[in-house]
Amino acid sequence: MSNTTPLSQPDGRSATLDALLDGMQQGRWQASDLLDASFKNADARDDPRARVYTRRFERTARAEAASADRLRADGVPTGRLAGLPIALKALFDVAGEVTHAGSQGWQPAAQRDAVIVDRLRREGAVLTGHTNMTEFAYSGLGLNPHYGTPDNPLAPGRIPGGSSSGSAVAVAQGMAAAGIGTDTGGSVRIPAAFCGLVGFKPSQSRIPRQGTFPLSDSLDSIGPIARSVACCARLDAVLAGQPWRPPTALSLTGRRFVVPSDYMLDGMDAAVEAAFTRSLTLLRDAGATLIEAPAPVLASLPELLEGGGFTAAESYHLHRQWLQEHGERYDPRVRTRIEKGANLSAADYLELLQRRRERQRQADAWLADFDGLLAPTVPVVPPRHAEVASDDDYARLNLLVLRNPTVANLLDLCAITLPNHAPGELPSGLMLIGRNGEDATLLRQALAIEAAMEQRC
Repeated sequence: MSNTTPLSQPDGRSATLDALLDGMQQGRWQASDLLDASFKNADARDDPRARVYTRRFERTARAEAASADRLRADGVPTGRLAGLPIALKALFDVAGEVTHAGSQGWQPAAQRDAVIVDRLRREGAVLTGHTNMTEFAYSGLGLNPHYGTPDNPLAPGRIPGGSSSGSAVAVAQGMAAAGIGTDTGGSVRIPAAFCGLVGFKPSQSRIPRQGTFPLSDSLDSIGPIARSVACCARLDAVLAGQPWRPPTALSLTGRRFVVPSDYMLDGMDAAVEAAFTRSLTLLRDAGATLIEAPAPVLASLPELLEGGGFTAAESYHLHRQWLQEHGERYDPRVRTRIEKGANLSAADYLELLQRRRERQRQADAWLADFDGLLAPTVPVVPPRHAEVASDDDYARLNLLVLRNPTVANLLDLCAITLPNHAPGELPSGLMLIGRNGEDATLLRQALAIEAAMEQRC
């Protein structure tokens, strides 16, 4: 059995989940080979001063891989992810491990697996470890003072994006076949876009969050980061507890997508604008109808973020006792943002809930006229590490990076990002947003968009 696998030298399409599963089925490699390649890449590329994995599950991962190999060798039916090495953001409970959520880790070890971890195990996934993240998931940049900030694998010297930074870098660096993250304001899609990957944020109710360390109960979603739309669809079915039916691409001919002429296109840098314009041209050539139109409901969303909004209010409720006991151990930039929640009254919070419901109704009615919304995932390319060194620059760029993806969380929509940069360009992403509950349709549309954009050069 060869130890040479696509993960040994990650090369895009050949490292998709389907390709890896086919290779195991055909006997070209085993689950143990994939895990060895993942850990070998981690040994070579994971900087202890800027960690991708904060904890590797060496013993259990090797047992899971060996089990997958034995079952396959004996002809026993295996799960939909059997033998695939999958990385977990460090806010999913794994029995016996501390769910530190990017903090210094004063929490007790988890007593049982999170629901999604249990589902992954049941389908034969090999769980490689907990990955680095912004402390308590409270930033879109991916910085962490406790474990260091991983470098961007496609653009050295630049940030990876967050908060699911380690999960994205692990996939891009061949340290895992896919990663699972959370998305409260883009925390799956931002690092996916910055690291040249696909990231899917489902409608919030699609995937259960029991056993997941929360940031904002109103906004948190769970989603995959992987190399293709098909990879994300396969993982999504497992996470959602649904039967696996490989999705087929919907024809783009006659599809009507809206491109907001305001808000989400503001402040684009030249590289993102060029990639976005090229993507729209490819989609038109594939038969899609693109309508540029103002989006009044988007312009009103900043009112839901005033004073820190849901994230500050709901995270402060969770952290208020810990801040008294461990406040000096928090990342000061994260602590400051959480403490804003202390200034939001019950009346303020109830007003937020009421306004959000109204904005959701408006958005649903507006989107009913279209097959989806297209926008840059992030309006800028990954900033250099030095560009986020000062508190003022950090705050400014964090808001800018979060602005577009947060739309889907505030309005509880489904969304996906696809890489749309050409070789040699800095990474950027094209985001497709769909109506709440239309996740399956969104994934089928994304398959077609992915195929159309493979023509970029």
